[in-house]
Amino acid sequence: MNEAAQRDARRARRLRWFVALGAVFMLGVGLVLFYLLALATDHRAYAPQTWSRLLLLNLAVAGVLLAVLLWLGMRLWVRLRRGRFGSRLLLKLAAIFALVGVAPGGLIYLVSYQFVSRAIEAWFDQRVETALQAGLALGRSALDTISAEWAVKARGLASALAGVGDGAAAVMLETWREQLGATDLVLWSAHGRALASAGESRFSLAPQRPAASQWRRARSERVAVWVEGLDELEGLGDPASIAALPSTALPRVRVLALVPADPMAGLGAEPRLLQVTAAMPAALVANALAVQIANREYQERRLAREGLRSMYIGTLTLALFLSVFGAVLLAVLLGNQLARPLIVLAEGMRDVARGDLSPKVALSARDELAGLTRTFADMTRELAEARQAVQASMQQVDAARAGLQTLLDNLTAGVIVLATDGRLRRVNPGAERILGVPLSAHLGQALAHVPGLEALGSWVMEQFARYAGERDSADDGGHWQQQIDHHPPGAASALPRTLVARGAALPGGEWLLVLDDVSELVSAQRAQAWGEVARRLAHEIKNPLTPIQLSAERLAHKLSARLQGADAAMLDKAVRTIVDQVEAMKRLVNEFRDYARLPAAQLAPLDLNALLREIVALHESGPLPVRLELHEPCPPVLADAQQVRQVVHNLVLNAQDAMAAAGVEGAVTLRTQPSRSGQWVRVHVVDQGPGFADAILRRAFEPYVTTKPKGTGLGLAVVKKIMDEHGGRVELTNLREGDRIVGAQVSLSFRVANTQQGALANG
Repeated sequence: MNEAAQRDARRARRLRWFVALGAVFMLGVGLVLFYLLALATDHRAYAPQTWSRLLLLNLAVAGVLLAVLLWLGMRLWVRLRRGRFGSRLLLKLAAIFALVGVAPGGLIYLVSYQFVSRAIEAWFDQRVETALQAGLALGRSALDTISAEWAVKARGLASALAGVGDGAAAVMLETWREQLGATDLVLWSAHGRALASAGESRFSLAPQRPAASQWRRARSERVAVWVEGLDELEGLGDPASIAALPSTALPRVRVLALVPADPMAGLGAEPRLLQVTAAMPAALVANALAVQIANREYQERRLAREGLRSMYIGTLTLALFLSVFGAVLLAVLLGNQLARPLIVLAEGMRDVARGDLSPKVALSARDELAGLTRTFADMTRELAEARQAVQASMQQVDAARAGLQTLLDNLTAGVIVLATDGRLRRVNPGAERILGVPLSAHLGQALAHVPGLEALGSWVMEQFARYAGERDSADDGGHWQQQIDHHPPGAASALPRTLVARGAALPGGEWLLVLDDVSELVSAQRAQAWGEVARRLAHEIKNPLTPIQLSAERLAHKLSARLQGADAAMLDKAVRTIVDQVEAMKRLVNEFRDYARLPAAQLAPLDLNALLREIVALHESGPLPVRLELHEPCPPVLADAQQVRQVVHNLVLNAQDAMAAAGVEGAVTLRTQPSRSGQWVRVHVVDQGPGFADAILRRAFEPYVTTKPKGTGLGLAVVKKIMDEHGGRVELTNLREGDRIVGAQVSLSFRVANTQQGALANG
């Protein structure tokens, strides 16, 4: 992440910290104000000391908020002075939020001030006090009425139990409980022992016994009535909460009535008491308690009227100040929060405009502006990835183009890309080599307008025109292929090169022309065909030659004694002619045989220098001297000594014949030269004759290609065949000085032998 992004991240952390601090302060202020308002409604918790402490606490909070507000204002002023982007927008947003927060607060304060002042006075109206007293008396009367009703019912039930046994009393109690809606009925003995029960006490091992005072009162007055549970419900205060309570939690009316004695039991019978428990109506209890609580609070607040007014007005005033400070503080913070995404976007856009596609700051908030920053960061990341992908694609394309160009440069075939009008677009070195024309210097020019290629260019365009017509009609995306003989420019005496031309359409609307020089292939096929012809000729011709020669000699022997003078001379001349021609035919047949059935080479390590010295010794009495230029030491090569001797001997004879025919005096040079890699040794046979004709260089190794009047054309063909058997190479070149040919050179390349190869060859 760059420095700007780190700075933005630090700023974001500080901003989040300040927002959190402001939120905590505002929450504290809200809790304090809520506590003060709650305290104002309960005079029992009110005290001047408590009020003073709370006021000081709120003033301290207001001071902190004011300090934070001043600090933020200074930062905003510094941003404006420095011309930071977004400062004016931040100021405008802060002013709008502050106005929205302060204006309604001020209006509410004025209305609340008047309302509180008048409402407090309205609370203490005489009619309100009279109504509260009347409601309180009404509630007491209702409770007394309900208690009296249950007392009457209890006395009636007690009278009905007179003379009833304890066992039967239990059944009667359960029936009465269900009929009257009581919660509990218990029959007690005089000593406080439960004799029978129905309701809640039925499932208790020790039902709750009435107090001793109620016990004595019931025995003396025959009935005792009291209410339980009212004091416990005063803390609830809410009628709805009291009405929602279960019947077991409501206040209860308890009646303890004395059961009359059974006259049949006599004076010694033990007295019994009936306890009836019933729940008070929930609505009545709730209303009665509400009236009681309201009356008590009314009396308390009546005594603290001035204190309440001061507390409410002071609380409202402090709340106004805190609200103003909080509103302005939140306005600045919210304005900064809203402006920050815009600032992040602006800085990111400036970076992108400069070409910087590094990762951008993306805010984590869930609002739309923060979403814009995330979208912008995603877009920037995608742009960076797209640029990287484009760069990678360009590198791949460049690598593919370089690889394709390398492939095209090293292809032996010629590749030419033409526009539809025949103009050259791209060529490879193979095309220049095959056609003998520097095509790269004629890019953009029509192939038919390149010097020396007029006929070929016209022929190629005719083929493409025919191909285009057939392709459109047949909807075929194939290619065309034709064979043509091409005369390279500047070599008018050379034989034409046999080319195979293939054409196809490229997707971009261009033509692809591929040229293959099959002259060597045709030459090889021709050599193979000549070998077969030579084999058949040697077989068919050699058989009758000996009978012809013997017949001619026998004819001369028979007739020589019978003929005299001119006839004998004519016979002798005719027979000699026949014999000479037969011998010539035998030599020709032997050459055919040697060419067609060259014996397999017996490869073994061979010292070329020693072999060349032997050959030179054979030519010491020849018409032209043979000179040696040997490299010492020369590594042994893997070769057949007899065949190599034959090859070099024939080449030396050819060189001497060529120099003699041209009337050139000089020497034939035999030279050995190891290659730089050390894997090959070359033997050069160099003469100073007229060199090879261009027509011969192209087909020198084909059978029956010769410039000698009496030559058979099999010499170099045999040399080529022998070198192929050795896995070597033979090359023919003309030696030049400037534009003048000063000799010819035949180079023979032999592979260097090692110990393993020699053992395999000998084996």
